Amino acid sequence: MEAAVFISSLVDCCALIFLSVYFIITLSDLECDYINARSCCSKLNKWVLPEMVAQALATVLMLVSTHWFVFLLNLPVASWDVYSRYVKVPLGNMGVYDPTEIHNRGQLKSHMKEAMIKLGFHLLCFFIYLYSCDAK
Repeated sequence: MEAAVFISSLVDCCALIFLSVYFIITLSDLECDYINARSCCSKLNKWVLPEMVAQALATVLMLVSTHWFVFLLNLPVASWDVYSRYVKVPLGNMGVYDPTEIHNRGQLKSHMKEAMIKLGFHLLCFFIYLYSCDAK
């Protein structure tokens, strides 16, 4: 049971690392004007919900398997995802990434910073899960 939980969390974490890298590449393409804002935002918005589900899955797996340290490590990130990607989005927007507002008030930089922080977090979790698979 322990190995199955950490292996599934490891696979989930790999998907989240891939999504973080995809977000960074797409946002940096927008920053360099390789793609337009509408194209970038539509590409990113379609991956917001799967990212939230994957992060919630990792958090719930750790809660159910009573790995409290890893659960408490994942809980703030899952909570932040729900808050910033669901609660905080204004009602008229296309989604989290809105093409009319992404260049305003430094949103592009803050989205890029958030993607980098999440990449670092998911890499840390990847190695924690990998070590936990080996230790069990």
